Amino acid sequence: MSTAVAIQPFMPRPTPVPIAAARPRKQKPSPGKENLVSIKPISSTVGPVANIRTRRERPCDACRRRKSRCVIHEGAVLCVLCEFHKQECTFVQSPLPRKRKVVDQGKKDSPINQKKRSVDAEPPPLALPTPTITATAPSPPPPQSSLANPQLAQLGETLGLQRGQHSRYIGLSSPFDSLLIGLSHFDRHNESTFDLGTLRRVNDHECFIMLPDENTQDYSGEADTLHVVEQLVHPHGSTLLDLYFRVVHPNFPIIQKHLFVERYRNGDRTFSPALMAGMYILALNWWSYDAKLANYPKPDAAQLEAIAMKSLSVSMERPKLSTIQAGLLLLQRPEADSWSLTTQLVAIGQELGLHLDCSSWSVPLWERGLRKRIAWALYMQDKWSSLIHGRPSHIFGANWAVKSITDDDFLEQGDGYETMQEETDDEREEDEKGRILFAQMIGLTAIMAEVMDTFYTQVAIQDFANAGNKSTELILARAKPVQIKLRNWHERLPKSVKMDAPAHNKLSSTGYLHLAYFATEITLHRRIVQSLDSATHDPYGFFMCRNAAKTRLISAMDFVNRLKPEHLQAFWYFASKINFTLIGTFGSLLWATAPANEEAEFYKTRLREYRWTLSVSSKRAEFLDYAVLMLDASRAMLKNLAEKPSLAQQISTAGVPPRPPPQQRSMGPPQLYRQNSDDIEMQDDDEEQGHGEGLRRNVSSGSFRGFADADEYERYGSGPGTADGSVTSDR
Repeated sequence: MSTAVAIQPFMPRPTPVPIAAARPRKQKPSPGKENLVSIKPISSTVGPVANIRTRRERPCDACRRRKSRCVIHEGAVLCVLCEFHKQECTFVQSPLPRKRKVVDQGKKDSPINQKKRSVDAEPPPLALPTPTITATAPSPPPPQSSLANPQLAQLGETLGLQRGQHSRYIGLSSPFDSLLIGLSHFDRHNESTFDLGTLRRVNDHECFIMLPDENTQDYSGEADTLHVVEQLVHPHGSTLLDLYFRVVHPNFPIIQKHLFVERYRNGDRTFSPALMAGMYILALNWWSYDAKLANYPKPDAAQLEAIAMKSLSVSMERPKLSTIQAGLLLLQRPEADSWSLTTQLVAIGQELGLHLDCSSWSVPLWERGLRKRIAWALYMQDKWSSLIHGRPSHIFGANWAVKSITDDDFLEQGDGYETMQEETDDEREEDEKGRILFAQMIGLTAIMAEVMDTFYTQVAIQDFANAGNKSTELILARAKPVQIKLRNWHERLPKSVKMDAPAHNKLSSTGYLHLAYFATEITLHRRIVQSLDSATHDPYGFFMCRNAAKTRLISAMDFVNRLKPEHLQAFWYFASKINFTLIGTFGSLLWATAPANEEAEFYKTRLREYRWTLSVSSKRAEFLDYAVLMLDASRAMLKNLAEKPSLAQQISTAGVPPRPPPQQRSMGPPQLYRQNSDDIEMQDDDEEQGHGEGLRRNVSSGSFRGFADADEYERYGSGPGTADGSVTSDR
């Protein structure tokens, strides 16, 4: 009887090299597509003893038991899987008897999964082939089991998606001093094991500690939780995932699609239960969008949400990238509104190092892109949550080192799966449009964050209070550079994400981007209107500021009025329901602060029309019901508004005072009133120039000397050619 003897290295490891790919490619990689970036080498003189197989291509005993491909790289002692699992790599056992595969030929492909990139449903365990389960399959879900797949060893090379262990970032001021860490001996995986865990160095400056998952709460029950999630959606899990990747993923690409799909196809059942539940929950919003699914009972979304939230809470004890992904997806639910969960995700993201620049890290190239996409999604979640809740942001520029998103950050290659299914032209077009949409939303969010930092922080509020009567002047001075950035952003929007871009009978999520733009403008003008006081400001400046605000309100309402079914039924970003509400809130503010009864009636009428538009649109987008409720709440508050005097009572025989000379103006720097593109009207696109130009011609000309009556005032305030103040832009 032979004895198993493992050949162990007796010399120190050689100079650390980049992490080896799980499956070597035959072709030479193209420049710029390498998976890893090497780090600073550690001196070594002697290499290891190579493991010699007794038979060509013979798998080791452990890989034979797993039915996995055994890969030993040149110069290595252990195979990839044995080294990953930190176990002996022996070649002493006899081959196992072959088992005949069971192939079920009675199941056909689901009609909804005719696309080449659709996901298969409920793969059976281990070595059985992966049949497709249709939406009508009556069989119960298969039992859950782990699967050792050679490609999945690639996850062991990642930092944030490893099995069995999780990472925590070690900061410069922590007890783990960077100079002391540099004295540790790191192996070729850039890891160094010590009593508290395993140090994982990703470059010369950043280091993480890897800790085992098994020591965390409810780790052993994670597989059972995932099984319950799959049971709740069976047999429609595959179809729901297909819906998710068709509708949600292109516009919110925080999942590594190819890696996820291939893991699912190959029977991997070690996904995060919270992540799977989050994907299913979002896909359920388009249940009736699929003709086949619409004929069957919808899975219990409430039960899925309960499991997802509990599982997410538990997974925070062993944080991974999937934890952030799950939390972000759950926060995209139309009814989700959790400030506390957002703050938790920000903290976990910092623990995972998502706030750092990972461009030079020794992790797979695809993981760097995934980390950047998740990081920017977390950034947007924090900033828009700060706006809609009116609370301080938790991400600050001084501690945010993530580089701008690029096309390379969306690459799918290098994840360990060599074969990639071809995409159709429509799929490629939708993916490209979604990437542009995602990137533009990041840029807009940065401008919105500047608006919040400039006007809504406690320091800014105190500055305006200390300015007294000159607070509006200070606000306008600070608003000008932000106005220019916002206008330039809108002017440079690519055609593919403009509202008039053809949808080709497909859902289009461009609506949430343009709605966010109007919400940003309104948030800026809202602060200006709040500072105005007709008793202390000169009438000219007072009128100009209010008319600029009026223009933005009308444009926003007109945008909502022109939304089509393909916009309303598409994916909407989580802040959208509040952004729709902010339009109504701004209208109510202008109504409450209107100096004359005629102007107040104008806003009252427009708000009534806006409510009707939202009520009709809510039939296709149920989350708009919230905006309707908030409009009703604002209207109830306005019942206590004192009756305003009529315009005739306010206008003297001389009418509105003429425009004062620059040296006599008591409000605002002179450049804000000059006749140029930086005027307070904030005309930021070609379609609205007609409205603004008419206003400038009337106000800037020397013939302006006031209004003869209230009707003339209404016509003037509404803009040329429109009696009701509507804007006829096609934006």
